[in-house]
Amino acid sequence: MSKKVIINDVTLRDGMHAIRHQYSTDQIARLTRAIDDSGADIIEATYGDGLGGSSIQYGFSKESEEDIIKTAVANAENAKVGVLLLPGIGVIEHLERAHDWGARVARVATHCTEADVSEQHIKKAAELGMDTVGFLMMSHRTEPENLLEEAKKMESYGAQTIYVVDSAGALTMDGTRRRVSLFKENLNSKIQVGFHGHNNLSLGVANSIAAIEEGADRIDASLAGMGAGAGNTATDQLVAVMDRMNIDHNLDLYKTMDAAENLMKPMMERPVQIDRLSLTLGYTGVYSSFLLFAERAGKEYGVDARDILTRIAEIGAVGGQEDWIIGVAQELAKEKQLNA
Repeated sequence: MSKKVIINDVTLRDGMHAIRHQYSTDQIARLTRAIDDSGADIIEATYGDGLGGSSIQYGFSKESEEDIIKTAVANAENAKVGVLLLPGIGVIEHLERAHDWGARVARVATHCTEADVSEQHIKKAAELGMDTVGFLMMSHRTEPENLLEEAKKMESYGAQTIYVVDSAGALTMDGTRRRVSLFKENLNSKIQVGFHGHNNLSLGVANSIAAIEEGADRIDASLAGMGAGAGNTATDQLVAVMDRMNIDHNLDLYKTMDAAENLMKPMMERPVQIDRLSLTLGYTGVYSSFLLFAERAGKEYGVDARDILTRIAEIGAVGGQEDWIIGVAQELAKEKQLNA
C-alpha cells in the first residue's frame, strides 16, 4: 500500500476514562513527549468525554482543561495536538479557547444518528482553520447506509475527515469494511476517512487493518491500548502488524513498544484488558466508558455489573447517559431482593 496512514493517538483523551480523568500535568508532559518522539501524527489531549466534560456527572479531572491542552502543546514538537468536542457537553466557546491554547485538530463527535447537532461546531472549527473532523460514535448502532447519510451531513458542514467510530468495540471486520468502504466510495474524494476502534471483542487491531484495507486514511490508537473498556487499538500492536504488512506510516516500532511498556503500563490504575466486563461491553454493544461506572455501581448495590451493562443495552443507552447506571443498579437490586 503506497498511501501513508495517519495515526491519531488518543492516549491522553480516551485514556482519561481508564484513569478516571486523573492524569497529572507531569504525566501528560511525559506521555506527550514519548508519543511525539515515536512518530504519531496527531495527539488528542482532552478530558475523556471531550471539552467541557469535567463535571459532577462524568467526574472531575485532576487538571484543568487549559493545563491539559497547553501541556500537550508545549511538549509536542512534531505532532499536531487535537481536541474532542461533543455538542451539548462542549460549546463553541470551548472550541475557541482550545484553539487559543494551541490545539489545531478539532473532532466533533455525535451519536451515529445525530450528525445534525454538529453543524455549528464543525463550521466554527473550519472557520478557525482547524483540521476539522466529524466523529460518528457508536457506529454499530445503525446500518451502514444510514451511517453514510449522517456522514454526508458532516461533509456538507465542512468536515475534512469523517470517522467510523466503534465506541463499544462491537463491530466485526465485515461491519467495519462495509462502513469504511461506503464512506470511501460515496463521500467527496477529498474527504479523508478515519476509524476509531475499541478492543472489547479483541478486534481492535483487526478492525483497524480492515479499515486500512478499505481505504481508511486515519486510524486511532493508544499506548498499550489505554482507553475505555478493554481499551483502544494498541499502538504498539498496530504498528507491529502494519510493519509486517508493509503499510506505510510514521511510527517507530521500538519507541512505541518502549513507551507502552515503560511509561504507560506503570500509570494504569486498572489493567486495560479484555475481562468479563469489557467483553460484555463489546458483546452487548454498550459504550465503552460505562465500564468503571457499572463496576462501581455493581459493588455498591450488590449486583452483577454484567447485568447492569446488559440492561443498559436493552434500554438503548448511548454515550453521555452514564447517569442511567445507578438507576439500573437500583432496579436490579430490588429485583434481587424480591426473588430472594
